[in-house]
Amino acid sequence: MSGTVSDAAGAGGGADGEDSAEAGRGATSAPDWWIFRDTGEHRSPEDDALPKLPAPPAWRRFRPESERGPLAVPVPADGADTRRRLGRRRGGTLSPQVLHVVNAAIHLRRPLLLTGAPGTGKSTLAHQIASELGLGRVLWWPVVSRTTLRDGLYDYDAIGRVQDAPQPGRRSPGGDGPLPGVGRYLTLGPLGTALLPWRRPRVLLVDELDKSDVDLPNDLLHLFEEGEYRIPELERLAQSQRQVEVATTDHDKRVTVTAGRVRCAEFPVVIITSNGERDFPPAFRRRCLEARMPAPDSDRLAAMVASHFDVGLDGRAAELVREFLERRGDSSDLAVDQLLNTVHMLTNGAAEADDAAWRQLRDALWRNLSSDTSP
Repeated sequence: MSGTVSDAAGAGGGADGEDSAEAGRGATSAPDWWIFRDTGEHRSPEDDALPKLPAPPAWRRFRPESERGPLAVPVPADGADTRRRLGRRRGGTLSPQVLHVVNAAIHLRRPLLLTGAPGTGKSTLAHQIASELGLGRVLWWPVVSRTTLRDGLYDYDAIGRVQDAPQPGRRSPGGDGPLPGVGRYLTLGPLGTALLPWRRPRVLLVDELDKSDVDLPNDLLHLFEEGEYRIPELERLAQSQRQVEVATTDHDKRVTVTAGRVRCAEFPVVIITSNGERDFPPAFRRRCLEARMPAPDSDRLAAMVASHFDVGLDGRAAELVREFLERRGDSSDLAVDQLLNTVHMLTNGAAEADDAAWRQLRDALWRNLSSDTSP
């Protein structure tokens, strides 16, 4: 093949993800204080040499309620989701401006409010951080207009517990009392799981907070400030049952909650995404660091494409990157996944059709998201 996406588009590396990661590191010239460097590396929580996280400020240190010591971050049972989102190695895809704020949020243990157009990689950033720093599976909390704080903290299946209550001549699952044990019916949500006393912080993705009810950002203020919450259903049992084992968002991981209270040991890495559809209260913004995810330039587009396609791509693919940037112009009405879809069709042989048919397909895949309603 005559060339690759990376060198033709100006990233300075080959078509494989490793070369693009090297190009990204060289272009960024990371300062020494950065913890997350956008290298594209994949690490597991059980790796021997994980990046050392800086100590938090004194006002962001928390004493967990756990009586059993910090919890080890569970190793994901399957890394397919990370590979699907990031490709083999996804380095060099973030601007230095975004990386500065991301690393400041890690140092200060503050949530990061990340705004930007759809398809610019806001949600993917959480997976990049978790993968490079070895922080396990991302805890994903998708927000809609009906989402409440309780949805993120925990779910209690009270009806299921009553239905499982012992009937005459039938033993109760989980105990001999009038009702089964409450821990069997309580599952911590993504936010509730993130605030457990983990030895290393978990990564929590609060996705599209601007779609929430008007009260949810204010409801989060205490949690972000204090790093703790209470579970009334377990607090009522504290006199007779101080410790209760409950399920978590990690599915195969159960934990013990003491006296109905959960407090983090390490404040999680919280990435909050917003499409800029609404303004947030000043009190909420004060507790966050803020950054805007820009539309990727040619170098970063090339790195993204290279990470998802393992084979070298010819000059036609490089031309697609150039055409994509030209079509996008100064607007943000084209998303990166539209380019990835088109490159995939190119590698599948669709470009072997006559030029007019290929242009029609490309234009259908690159429809303007803010105005077009059909290809």
